[in-house]
Amino acid sequence: MKQIHLYIFIGLLLALPACKKLDLSPIDRYSELTFWTSAERADLFVNTIYNQMIQSGSFFYDEALSDNAYTSRGDASGSNSIPAGLADASGDRFKNQWNDMYKCIRTCNTFLEHVEEVPDYDAAIKKTRIAEVRFIRAYQHYYLINYYGDVPLVTKTLTIEESRSIARTPRAQVMDFVLSELDAAAADLPVNTALNVADRGRITRGAVMAFKARVYLYEGQWQQVINVTDKFMTGSEYGTYGLFPSYAGLFLPDNEYNREVILDNGFVPVKRTHSEHFDFVPMTAKARLNALAPTQELVNSYLMLNGKAITEAGSGYNETDPYKNRDPRMDATLVHHRSPWTLTNGTTVTIYTQPGSTPAGEDAADEYSSAGISSRTGYYFRKYYDPTYTGNFNSGLNLILIRYADILLMHAEAKAELGQMSAAVWDQTIRPIRIRAGFTDAGALSYPGGDIKNRIRNERRSEFAFESLRIYDIKRWKTGPEVLNGWVHGAKYGTPDIDNGYLRVGERKFNATRQYLWAIPRSEREANGNLTQNPGW
Repeated sequence: MKQIHLYIFIGLLLALPACKKLDLSPIDRYSELTFWTSAERADLFVNTIYNQMIQSGSFFYDEALSDNAYTSRGDASGSNSIPAGLADASGDRFKNQWNDMYKCIRTCNTFLEHVEEVPDYDAAIKKTRIAEVRFIRAYQHYYLINYYGDVPLVTKTLTIEESRSIARTPRAQVMDFVLSELDAAAADLPVNTALNVADRGRITRGAVMAFKARVYLYEGQWQQVINVTDKFMTGSEYGTYGLFPSYAGLFLPDNEYNREVILDNGFVPVKRTHSEHFDFVPMTAKARLNALAPTQELVNSYLMLNGKAITEAGSGYNETDPYKNRDPRMDATLVHHRSPWTLTNGTTVTIYTQPGSTPAGEDAADEYSSAGISSRTGYYFRKYYDPTYTGNFNSGLNLILIRYADILLMHAEAKAELGQMSAAVWDQTIRPIRIRAGFTDAGALSYPGGDIKNRIRNERRSEFAFESLRIYDIKRWKTGPEVLNGWVHGAKYGTPDIDNGYLRVGERKFNATRQYLWAIPRSEREANGNLTQNPGW
């Protein structure tokens, strides 16, 4: 929420839980009696809940849990140990994800338990804030079951004794709660067109229903997906949305809150920022080093301008000129050899990643080197780069969680899964997405038939690369053994007799018997013997 102040004063901090674990200590009694004295304080508390909703680190580094990216340095958000098959139940990501989500749930419960104590709280605003908080609580619970399966369903602030004895709730029961809460929240929230400028970024009815469609998608409930997405596409019951004209422009600060954004998480320059791009972009752009890089597998997934995959007959793909005539979303998402880059002073330079290719007199810092600080794959990320950053890439750019393109792709996938895909559905969904991306060839825009399910899956990958969605698609499609096993590759800068010269940058191991669900954190099980463990951990 850009327009909502994010300052948290000491009284609010006292009212918030201080511990990260599920067994949080009770809120201080003095704060309980004195905090809930004004609508302003209550709204500040809700702003804190928004801030706790996601973590920017996991948003970005989750790409390395998938086949889209590779972490070459460190283990930020488990992005190295988990895909390598090296993580165990004591892993920081398993623990931190659990703690962060239950911390947010506790803050939600605290608000819901005390909101009626607030004097002179405008009834309409209070009703809306309650709905916002119920949505966020449901959001946290759904992603918890996505990560861990059965998890404790927590709908009140727990005492220490309760937190040390609570058991895992069956997944189906948590699902019922999530869907019920989404319906209740949607009924009490405005549509996006009813928001005033100061409230941009708040959760709307459209955000709730779009997330409900995503829940149905992840659960494979195809007709329910269609029932929800169809209302976005044919009416205004859930609000008014559409594709933003520029794919690259979607992720620039000048275009925040555009008509495509259904749900985002707000950041504000100086007050609340993320800075991960300090370690993602080219060295020429003044990056510190490269810690997260696109893979050759992601690059290979982008179609040619004629709509064919690079491996299809007649695609026109030339391995010696591999980036020519490719899906324009590739250049909007990542940086490859000879990509242009505009510096903050407005000067456009060329990025050289191939070893020994930089012209004399120019900085060769972006060239691939197995021992340097440049990208280990020969590629860098571009999407979400904020040219207005301050300091060490501190950015106030909002992170988009759901956008209208996902409504179209969810609708298309559900139709395909039910055997209902047709040229008419294609023209409603995939065609406009590709037109917006920059395709003009009839071969790319016309309904292709054939293996339509995999075409739609690949379309999701191209459209949402670096938006923290790929790993969830891999999990629900159960394709982990195929795409998360073996060598991760970089550009063709290696020894010709090994993988045709494509760099081997890391090896991954995916164990389907355990890696579709994460380990219940060891520290949580040590504190609470009623928490059982997932298979294989």
